[in-house]
Amino acid sequence: MNKELMEALDILEKEKEISKETLFEAIENSLITACKNHFGKADNVKVEIDRETCDFLCYAEKEVVEEVEDDVLQISLEDAQEISRNAKVGDLIRVEIRSKEFGRIATQNAKNVILQKIREEERSVIYNRYYEKEKDVVTGIVQRYIGRNISINLGKADAILNESEQVKTEHFRPTERIKVYILEVKNTPKGPRILVSRTHPELVKRLFEAEVTEIRDGTVEIMSIAREAGSRTKLAVRSNNPNVDAVGACVGVNGTRVNSIVDELCGEKIDIVNWDENPGNLIQNALSPAKIVAVFADPDEKTAKVVVPDYQLSLAIGKEGQNARLAARLTGYKIDIKSETQAKDAPGFRYEDYIYDDEDEAYEAYDGEYEDEEYEGEESESAAYEDGEYEEGYEEEYGTADPGDAGYDEEESESEGVEENGQE
Repeated sequence: MNKELMEALDILEKEKEISKETLFEAIENSLITACKNHFGKADNVKVEIDRETCDFLCYAEKEVVEEVEDDVLQISLEDAQEISRNAKVGDLIRVEIRSKEFGRIATQNAKNVILQKIREEERSVIYNRYYEKEKDVVTGIVQRYIGRNISINLGKADAILNESEQVKTEHFRPTERIKVYILEVKNTPKGPRILVSRTHPELVKRLFEAEVTEIRDGTVEIMSIAREAGSRTKLAVRSNNPNVDAVGACVGVNGTRVNSIVDELCGEKIDIVNWDENPGNLIQNALSPAKIVAVFADPDEKTAKVVVPDYQLSLAIGKEGQNARLAARLTGYKIDIKSETQAKDAPGFRYEDYIYDDEDEAYEAYDGEYEDEEYEGEESESAAYEDGEYEEGYEEEYGTADPGDAGYDEEESESEGVEENGQE
């Protein structure tokens, strides 16, 4: 038994995660390459390796002839009979080749073949490992800054966090551990190239899947997500079990679950709302913590008209339009927000369509439509939001172009969001 070779193969298999069969094939190819360098050709050379004992045999199949014209491919009858007494002209005789007789150059070439195969297999193993984790979250260690990009060690390979995938408010130091979302894994001649992100919305989704047991087992589903990295994220969730509260499951006892995710995202605000198949109810939930008087949604046009109390207008819009912008992304609807006073001045508005409830101090929406079809054609003083688009229309009403300055209290917004939606 070739114990030294067996031990070397065992070590390579454990450290590099390369199968022994692949290593055996590399050794066989290296011996054939050495024969070709030593004899000039190796078409008739065969190599056999015992997988159990690691003993190997290298031989050449030569034809028995009376007169030898090619020493590599032919053997004389006399020489053949020394190997096998029954040999005769026309037979094929196995002639053993001793690897110790190879020259230095042939040996070096054989060694290079083995090393090259090991490197290729090592790259392939790393590529396959991280390709399976594509579109998933992994933990890495910050190594160094390469210009404005960051090199992150993922264990067996290094990943690149490009500047475009970094959150502007986040600053990392070397040796710091962070979670990143694997965007893409490319196979290059120099090894796998892994691109990661800290801004992708799926990062938040994967963090919730890892933290919340109910999401992992399918009891709670994340239906939609909208994110402005580093600032705020809105999450719409649905429970498949009537006995399980989707929002409560995501928030956790005393907010423990959502707090761990907020800490990982360096303090990014997270709003968790209930998903509803009714677009009107969904839009109302998405605009929380603002209170809504009425929502008129058009599923065909993917537009919605929202009426809010006058004192809730700036809260519904959010600072710099963020709340309405994220709600539009979350629901997929273009949302037009009006205060109650603005809605009354609009054509087709009927005050009797709204019922005021003194106990709840809230408005219930009448299940109808604006009667005047010219409503859409009128120039609205409100702001329209569609996937981040913001039309300024509040300057005349409030004396400022920034809705966030129109009586909007950021601290009040955040506190109300915690009470109603489990936001941290």
